[in-house]
Amino acid sequence: MINNIVPIFMIIIIALSIPISGLSINYIVQEIILRLSRNLFLVLSLLIPIIAGMGLNFGIVLGAMAGQIALIFITDWQVVGLQGLFLGMIVSLPLGALMGLIGGVVLNKAKGKEMITSMILGFFINGVYQLVVLYGMGKIIPISDTSILLSRGYGIRNAIDLKNIRRALDDAIVLHIGDFSIPILTIIAIVLFCLFIVWFRKTKLGQDMRAIGQDIEVSRAAGISADKTRIIAIVISTMLAAIGQIIFLQNIGTMNTYNSHEQIGMFSIAALLIGGATVSKATIPNALSGVILFHAMFILAPRAGKELIGSAQIGEYFRVFISYGIIALVLIMHQWRREKEKAEERRRILESEGTKKGDDK
Repeated sequence: MINNIVPIFMIIIIALSIPISGLSINYIVQEIILRLSRNLFLVLSLLIPIIAGMGLNFGIVLGAMAGQIALIFITDWQVVGLQGLFLGMIVSLPLGALMGLIGGVVLNKAKGKEMITSMILGFFINGVYQLVVLYGMGKIIPISDTSILLSRGYGIRNAIDLKNIRRALDDAIVLHIGDFSIPILTIIAIVLFCLFIVWFRKTKLGQDMRAIGQDIEVSRAAGISADKTRIIAIVISTMLAAIGQIIFLQNIGTMNTYNSHEQIGMFSIAALLIGGATVSKATIPNALSGVILFHAMFILAPRAGKELIGSAQIGEYFRVFISYGIIALVLIMHQWRREKEKAEERRRILESEGTKKGDDK
């Protein structure tokens, strides 16, 4: 019960909210399918740093920024459809790798404090990103499409219409089953990503990451380059987050240049934790169940708040409260477990020393 208290709590809230909201089951299921295809890739990008013992990577916002810069370029180049989408992914990968390299080097200097460091690093890089986009693009970086520039002639507009690639991946192959529409190509991309994670864990690099996650000092003694492996974990996570952000934004069809990436890390981590993951252990089923539960709450909370109290805004406040509260609860539980394990280890050591002294007498 303690290990699964978060998903149990969420299931109870959702079960109570369904009848109050008045929404049909068909509508809820279709919305969950839509949000799974939109968000699951981003949530899955968190798994590799957890394998390497680096905790929850709040730094995936760096990857999201790389993805958004790539989308600005393909919008300027007027590349449309799937070609534009895949070109955006290709452009985002080196940018994501650079961001990940910066993040990995910084996090190696803050071992044991990776989560808070990655969060603060995200705020810092966000400042650099906004400086580049607001002042650099159109002035230093050439942008030929004036429709995405501010009236002064440089700096990108607050909102960009992604009409060239809107739902390019989602609508490429759609399976209709009754009232439900399933974006097959997006689901295939997510399944391939899951298979990559399963395969990656079995490779030498994946085994090295797992060993580092269990005990970094023992791994070093075994000849594993811990710092290099940790940097690779963050680079891979950030590159995948860049692709995930592109999938996310092509589904929405509009990009808020200065804000779209800001809550990506927080909401993706909340979804993963709601699925029963912890700071030190997370699996693909955790990500899948977490996205379903988290976004079921997203769908139901505003409507339930409106029906119950007469204000949808109450449901919105509740949603934000749950998102941050779940993260706080899981981090507290993780620290409590660690303290408990340390106390148990100390007790065993004292018992073994007492037994040894008794044998010596």
